[in-house]
Amino acid sequence: MRWRDGRRSENVEDRRGRRVGLGGGMRLGGGGILLLVLGAWLLGVNPLTVLSLLAGGGETLQLPDASAPAGAPQTGAAPTDEGADFVSVVLADTEDTWTQLFGGSGARYEPPRLVLFSQVVRSACGTAQAALGPFYCPLDRSVYIDLDFYRDLRDRFGAPGDFAQAYVIAHEVGHHVQNLLGTSEQVRAAQQQGGERQANALSVRLELQADCYAGVWAHHADRARQVLEAGDVEEGLAAAAAIGDDRLQQQTQGRVVPESFTHGSSQQRVEWFERGMKTGSLEACDTFGR
Repeated sequence: MRWRDGRRSENVEDRRGRRVGLGGGMRLGGGGILLLVLGAWLLGVNPLTVLSLLAGGGETLQLPDASAPAGAPQTGAAPTDEGADFVSVVLADTEDTWTQLFGGSGARYEPPRLVLFSQVVRSACGTAQAALGPFYCPLDRSVYIDLDFYRDLRDRFGAPGDFAQAYVIAHEVGHHVQNLLGTSEQVRAAQQQGGERQANALSVRLELQADCYAGVWAHHADRARQVLEAGDVEEGLAAAAAIGDDRLQQQTQGRVVPESFTHGSSQQRVEWFERGMKTGSLEACDTFGR
């Protein structure tokens, strides 16, 4: 992926290095990250619900800045390492793409903030552990990511490459787009009215649409700035397939339970990401009407 000459975003906040002690001196490494990511997906639990449980029950989380209000900006030094630099460029590219797309319909795009953290971070949605992977918090309109997740994406999920990493960011930004458009709020309201199976089905549609929006970004970014290199598309599709519910369930429990899906099968995630890449159209990402 061609990214080094790209614009850097001013909406990246670096909170790394703020270590958080868990009861009994336990700290989560790469293995713990994978297990909790898989556990949240397989159980069909909203990751932010799990975050709240982890913060409020059993273990005591003692943040260095515990007096600060939840979701309050905690600005650190500007990131200078290559991983953070890459994230900043990708975020800037999503800003340029979605600003153009929103502007085409007469709307104004308000970019999200992206927070880099290590192990544990405080968001307006609760205290978040890196163990649950990257996430978007609609309450503070921020994307949160521990860059160690990319190591797991490469080594444990078998999805290496910089475009695979860009896909992860673009997917979370896709959730921000859903928030701006009001889709997320509509889905949450519908989930509260139905049972668990309906809530899971709506979650799948929301996640697949975010995959499609990630593809829409890639389509327009490449047309405008020629960011894609040979093999990048395959990297993105491999990342989408690697984190399908069916593949994760088969790997961990030896069987697939479709009614417990919350993110979609590998085939679905690939299909919708590819659809967005080919069409570049938000209208083509109507996962709720299909």
